[in-house]
Amino acid sequence: MGLMLSPGDDDVTSPDVSWSYTGFNMFREWLARAEGFTLTEMNGFGGDRAWSSVSTTLTPLLDHPDDDGSLTLAQCAAILPRLEAITAQQHEGGDPVDERRVDDVRQLVTVVKYCLAKEVELIFC
Repeated sequence: MGLMLSPGDDDVTSPDVSWSYTGFNMFREWLARAEGFTLTEMNGFGGDRAWSSVSTTLTPLLDHPDDDGSLTLAQCAAILPRLEAITAQQHEGGDPVDERRVDDVRQLVTVVKYCLAKEVELIFC
């Protein structure tokens, strides 16, 4: 069982990215660390820190139910530059975990760009 982020265009040939629930949680934890905070300290993830205390354009992605709802076009446009910047950063040491997460980000960038080009929401399913 897992989840998928895909364009809301009902086209089965559209790009998508998928994880197990555990894998998606690890991906979000990694993104949060890249943004300078720990996901488990945040409201909704076991902590009591408010999302308003965090300055990141990735909040719509990080603070979202796993497999329900969507990101709007505006939210997709807001997260895209930061996701692209993360893929462009040097990730030292050839750590396989970092390599996997950067690959996940690249796949997500492809899906987000597609959503923006087709003017459709990014669906969590």
